[in-house]
Order: sequence, then C-alpha cells, then structure tokens
Amino acid sequence: MRIDRLDHLVLTVADVDATVDFYTRVLGMRAETFDAGRTALVFGHSKINVHPAGHEFEPNAHRPTPGSADLCLITTDPLDQVIAELSAHDLPIEEGPVERIGATGPILSVYFRDPDRNLIEVSAYL
Repeated sequence: MRIDRLDHLVLTVADVDATVDFYTRVLGMRAETFDAGRTALVFGHSKINVHPAGHEFEPNAHRPTPGSADLCLITTDPLDQVIAELSAHDLPIEEGPVERIGATGPILSVYFRDPDRNLIEVSAYL
C-alpha cells in the first residue's frame, strides 16, 4: 500500500458555529454543508470535517475531544502578512516565527490557538 496524501481530517468541537466563524474569518477557509447537514471547512485540495462534541459522526476517533488537535497549515502568503492578520484579529501568537521542518523541507511557523484551544501552526516554506 502507498498513501499519496491526506484528504481530510476531523475536528471535534464544542461549538460548530464558533469554529466555522474562526476558520472562515481568520484563516480564509470556506464552510460547506454536505451529507444532510454535516459541516466541513474547505481549503486548497483538503478539508476539515467538523463534528460537535457528543454528536460525532460514526465511526469516529476512540476519544474525540475538543482541543486535542495540533495542526500545521501551509500558507502561500508571506508570514509577515499572516502575523499582521492574526494581530488584526487580536489573536496572540504563542510561539514564532520559528524555523521548523515540514513534510518537504524547512518552514517558518507561527503558533496560535483556535476557539477549542487546538494548537494551530501556520507555516510558509523557506
């Protein structure tokens, strides 16, 4: 078996509306409703399915919990612009910019939290 790419991931959240607002307003993702009312956040060639805590779509993770995710998202924007936009949204940066190693090489990253306190890393390849 050979895996080509990640198609989607699932976030279990305390408040779907707050999550959709954050990811669309701050990160520029597009909200999409599918399959009789389920919610997804679409970006590039990927998506994040959003499950409300206690009402997860089956099957699901063994312990679906709001705030347990640690995501790295790649931007094509300059990281200075990302930092300015986070500041405009009054989102504190927990760490960064710092150099890390991404899937295909070195990246420059900033870290912050979403409404469920998931750790979000936004990075640009160097």
